[in-house]
Amino acid sequence: MEISAIFYVVVVLLSTYPPSSESNLEGDALYALRRAVRDPGNVLQSWDPTLVDPCTWFHVTCDSDNRVTRLDLGNAKLSGNLVPELGKLERLQYLELYMNNLEGHIPEELGGLKSLVSLDLFHNNLTGPIPPTLSKLSNLKFLRLNNNRLTGRIPRELTKLGSLKILNVSNNNLCGTIPASGSFAKFSEESFTNNPRLEGPELIGFVRYDTGTECN
Repeated sequence: MEISAIFYVVVVLLSTYPPSSESNLEGDALYALRRAVRDPGNVLQSWDPTLVDPCTWFHVTCDSDNRVTRLDLGNAKLSGNLVPELGKLERLQYLELYMNNLEGHIPEELGGLKSLVSLDLFHNNLTGPIPPTLSKLSNLKFLRLNNNRLTGRIPRELTKLGSLKILNVSNNNLCGTIPASGSFAKFSEESFTNNPRLEGPELIGFVRYDTGTECN
């Protein structure tokens, strides 16, 4: 009888406090970002790794399952690097890190954010290429990478982003030709301005995407 009572209590406790492995994983991913950046305004002060649930942290929004869906850190005076752990936020829809002083490369792991609708990294000091893995973001509608120091070609794979409504890669140092097929067919040259080494738009059948010239 006592064993049955104990078993009942254990079942009740487990149902009341379900496993929070997802919250732990997402909290670890966000805390990796906190460790990688400098935060003079203490906007990340509430990001306490001892709290299991990151949904209690400022600038973080979650859904009814306590999974992270928004990260709002635009114009937060952050500097430092983005981290690959951000790619673990599987339900993230909005990644807003614009108008900071972030540097380094855009992690290719961001291509794992299968729920992402908006990727706003404009007005930072990001360098390196645009990751082709961003072409996996089938729900992406807004991609704004303008006013950074990005280099290399615009990945042709991005033309497969059928949901893309807004694209801005202006004011970088991109090179090669501008893809003009797929979803890119609807974007004007304003999306690509002030990239001195960028040519185009690509003329299908006349100008090859890879011209063979050095572009990095």
